[in-house]
Amino acid sequence: MNKIIVAPSILSADFNHLLEDIKKVEEAGAEWLHFDVMDGHFVPNISFGQPVLKSISHSHKMVNDVHIMISDPFKYAPEFIKAGANFLTFHYEACKSDKEVFQVIDLIHDYGCKAGLSVKPNTPIEKVYPFLYSLDLVLVMSVEPGFGGQKFIPESFSKIFKLREYINTNKIKCLIEVDGGINEETAKTCKLAGVDVLVAGSYLFGHDDIKERIEKLR
Repeated sequence: MNKIIVAPSILSADFNHLLEDIKKVEEAGAEWLHFDVMDGHFVPNISFGQPVLKSISHSHKMVNDVHIMISDPFKYAPEFIKAGANFLTFHYEACKSDKEVFQVIDLIHDYGCKAGLSVKPNTPIEKVYPFLYSLDLVLVMSVEPGFGGQKFIPESFSKIFKLREYINTNKIKCLIEVDGGINEETAKTCKLAGVDVLVAGSYLFGHDDIKERIEKLR
């Protein structure tokens, strides 16, 4: 099994002390930093946009892992890449056709960024298969996107397992990421199912033992 990458989600950080919180997770050993971008249209909540990413993307040495939960990824992808995204993940459900999904992937790559595709809990994982050879990452949402602190949806385990089996069978180089309800217990099963990257928010931020918690996730 590959070493698990931990990506703390700043959605759960204290925005009054954001840079301090980012420094804490970096010093605790996190390799990636996860940004949940919500537009209030594709998902029923608004978080933050390019200015926040731009202001902190160079304040650390972690990978900027940006998840855009927005209705028009083709329009906004370049802005988030310019703001500092290293991985940019958009939603399958935000696109009108498979052709549009490929167009967004190509656009992200043209700007020199890694491309990720995410699916909501009710979207069959098989929907991402046609794009896997073009992608760098698939993000399995294990909660309904839009809010932090939700409980893990158990059916997500089988989606990760199916995806891992397909990727391995076809010798595809694509990371599997999971986001939503990740803690010490759900992380164990996700790792067994074949995940590469664990996104965790409320399990990490706001606790004094972040380093120990990151090690438990791994």
